[in-house]
Amino acid sequence: MDLKQCIACRQKFQTLPHTPKQRYCSALKCQRERRRRGQRATRKKDPDYKDNQVRAQQAWSKRNSNYWREYRRTHPEYIERNQRLQRERSHKRKMKLIAKMGALPPDPPVPSGVYRLIPVAQMGIAKMDVWMLEIKFLSNTYEKKAVIAKRGRDG
Repeated sequence: MDLKQCIACRQKFQTLPHTPKQRYCSALKCQRERRRRGQRATRKKDPDYKDNQVRAQQAWSKRNSNYWREYRRTHPEYIERNQRLQRERSHKRKMKLIAKMGALPPDPPVPSGVYRLIPVAQMGIAKMDVWMLEIKFLSNTYEKKAVIAKRGRDG
């Protein structure tokens, strides 16, 4: 019997005689990891398997539509942890710009005039179809030229 290192937990273990290619130890956590990785590999290779799992998950969700609501009600530590993690993520993004659809106020603070719009590098998180632009003021005297219609020779 060989001593091998478990792929999941990195601990040395003794292989079983009937499974010479064993790569995971017999710990429950490592066996779960083995099955999880095997299923992921099968989903990548087999579209039917993937489709079946998606349909099974959707059916389960439909049968257990209140699962997460009930889970949050009975596990307040889950809510507290999520809130704490969200505060940490928000704090990390504090200096970054977050653009959302309809981010401008109803009356934009930019006065009428002629501007040059220059695309700039994306920063922060942009949702939907948001463009990051630098607005350069060129002039506040915008003359609208009158269009003069000329009469043709016919009339």
